[in-house]
Amino acid sequence: MIPDAEIAAALMELAHRRGPRASFCPSEAARLLSPDWQPLMAEVRRVAAGLPLVATQGGVSVDLRSARGPIRLRLAE
Repeated sequence: MIPDAEIAAALMELAHRRGPRASFCPSEAARLLSPDWQPLMAEVRRVAAGLPLVATQGGVSVDLRSARGPIRLRLAE
C-alpha cells in the first residue's frame, strides 16, 4: 500500500508541472507510483478529492467523489 502523502505528492507534482490551465489523467500519477498502477486508481482518486485540484469530464467541472468514468485533473484557480 502506498501512503496517501506519496500519492498526494505525485498528484501535486504533475499538477504544478502542467500549470493551472493544463490537465492530466490521474493514471499518470498512478504510473509514477507503481508499474502495477491500475489497482491504485481508486486510491489516487480518493486522495485527489482532498487536494486543491479540479476534476473535469469533457472540459466540464465535476464532483470527483461522485464522477464515474474517465476524468482529468488540474490545479484549482
